[in-house]
Amino acid sequence: MALKTRALATVTGLFTLSTALAFTVPAASAETDPALPAPTGARQVGTTSLYLKDTSRPDTWVPSVNARELMVSLWYPAKAHDGQRAPYMTPKESQALLKGSGITGVPGDVLSKTRTHAFRDALPVGRVHGMPLVVLSPGLAWQRSSLTSLAEDLASRGYVVAGIDHTYETHATTFPDGRVTTCVACTVPAEERAARAIRGRAADVSFVLDQLLGRHSKWKGSVLIDPSRIAMVGMSLGGGSVPETMLRDTRVRAGLNLDGPHRVAIPQRGLQRPYMILGQARQDATWDRDWPHVTGWKRWLAVHGAIHSSFTDYDTLTQQIGVDQGSRLPGNRSIEITRAYVRAFMDLHLRHRPQPLLDKTSARYPEVTFEGRAGTSPGYGNTLMLQDVQAEPA
Repeated sequence: MALKTRALATVTGLFTLSTALAFTVPAASAETDPALPAPTGARQVGTTSLYLKDTSRPDTWVPSVNARELMVSLWYPAKAHDGQRAPYMTPKESQALLKGSGITGVPGDVLSKTRTHAFRDALPVGRVHGMPLVVLSPGLAWQRSSLTSLAEDLASRGYVVAGIDHTYETHATTFPDGRVTTCVACTVPAEERAARAIRGRAADVSFVLDQLLGRHSKWKGSVLIDPSRIAMVGMSLGGGSVPETMLRDTRVRAGLNLDGPHRVAIPQRGLQRPYMILGQARQDATWDRDWPHVTGWKRWLAVHGAIHSSFTDYDTLTQQIGVDQGSRLPGNRSIEITRAYVRAFMDLHLRHRPQPLLDKTSARYPEVTFEGRAGTSPGYGNTLMLQDVQAEPA
């Protein structure tokens, strides 16, 4: 199937660049529906969605809406199940995502056909207070589903994972009553958007934790969560929100930033809990600025050949539908790398299991180099790729 694309006119959306570029498109694409790689753990994975409403504050982007509404997906170890696998997203969400990203020439619903591995509303299993919780915050305009492959993998290894759609910060979020909200934040000037978005996301995460861990939890499996072992992973704008969230909510014991600039600086008083940056092989001035203020365990890792979307499902999925973004990580390689290093970080800091992968370069992942560690100044590799430095200005 021949594909057509047009140059991007904006710097928000699914596959964004700092300058307007046209995608290089092959003559044909795969004939099968796109699919995520299978989880690597031994446990079967269930998933469910929660609708949450915070009546204590108005919406971050639409003040006339006097309560903040959120959609949250949970992934978790589940009882053996042969039922229906969860959809990746709705056809309308797929259409909005592709349109907002400037991608044409593919069926609008193509991403909604993506094969996942979690079973919808499967019965959660595990020991009471036996599982760590990882909260996921996606990039600007991207849905929580963009991190599904990571979430499924962590759940298959005994984690509970909560992915948040930050309302009015996605191309499309679907609510149980059929409403679909769009990206109001994308219309706000970048210099105004940054602080509002990051502080709003910190409040969103704290509210979700309240709803999961409180006496009247919104999820029947909440008793499985160990409230003393909580971490956050954010991608792009979500990644830049991790330090602010950790500083505001001490329940978040460790944080991992996937290629997200620090649009709100880490204060001089410092961030003392474990923090890691996993991003493109590029120098980011905000990371360099804030590195000395991360005073606890820390790592800064660069993935050579990666592009901005390599830290989500989208690098793999766009290759499958025939859209070439310029990634040098073929097939599922971007997902393999992201899963491995996120899992190592979580196993070290939430399960206290030694992780040599985080101490030295690995022959298994030669694309990954160490740019900074605890007690050192960051350094940069000799070869830096042309990259979308401000791929998602916040």
